[in-house]
Amino acid sequence: MDSDALYYSLELVAGSGYTLNMEHRTALQTSLMILKKNYKFHRVLFWGKILGLKKDYFIAQGRGEDEMKDKKNLYSFNCMDWFLLPPATDSMIDEVSRAAKGRFTGDPSFVCEHLEIRRQGVGEEAEEEEVVTKVNEESRLAVTVHQIDEEVSVVPRGAFIKSPHGLVQINRSFGGLSHSEAGKLDSFRHFSEPKNLKKKSILEMGELNPALDFLDVLSDDIPKGSWSLQFECASKVCVLRSLLWLGLTFYHVPVTPQHGYIYIGDGIKNLDLPFML
Repeated sequence: MDSDALYYSLELVAGSGYTLNMEHRTALQTSLMILKKNYKFHRVLFWGKILGLKKDYFIAQGRGEDEMKDKKNLYSFNCMDWFLLPPATDSMIDEVSRAAKGRFTGDPSFVCEHLEIRRQGVGEEAEEEEVVTKVNEESRLAVTVHQIDEEVSVVPRGAFIKSPHGLVQINRSFGGLSHSEAGKLDSFRHFSEPKNLKKKSILEMGELNPALDFLDVLSDDIPKGSWSLQFECASKVCVLRSLLWLGLTFYHVPVTPQHGYIYIGDGIKNLDLPFML
């Protein structure tokens, strides 16, 4: 959620039971402005909070000219001092998926280890080799934030526009979805590189507006039923909650450009979801 409307946005997602105390809100209001200036970001979002056993990680996201590609994630323990997270590479994602289990501790230097025994060769000549994978919690944090953004970050259709050169920016003419549109999952998009869009036929692609329909639709998600959509605050606010990453809450005020999302949770994916539906 945009740091410029932090207080207002936090009130709209408070129905999930996730919020911040006044001390953290006040600190964020000041520090995110300084962050924007120091790193020369076009805008700064308060991304959310990942709960740890000892300490919690507060996450901020800075964005540049291209809203989708120019992203930097930072974390803090006190909402004042911020540390840059490394970009999540494919090798880092692979290591984290194998080594990192359980809750976050709240210590960025904490190292998770995973021992794997690999067999090389066949028959009597086969040899066993022990492979140890080590990953620190800061890398795990970077990967978790990246995965949540890739899988469940949400925007309304039309909130962002893609130029013929591929630049993704805020659509200044976006006035919000109507109440009827906001009640449909088809009206919302994943704010990440599309995967399902590339599988559509030429006929289906011909009906889409390339400037607006360049993202995957939430209704195509598998498994079906991984989103909860409802209206709150006397039906004035549309709220979407992810059942895959519990703690991800998105809001949109129909007929206004106001929208955003926040994640407050333990940073563990709900892998049991297909069996729960």
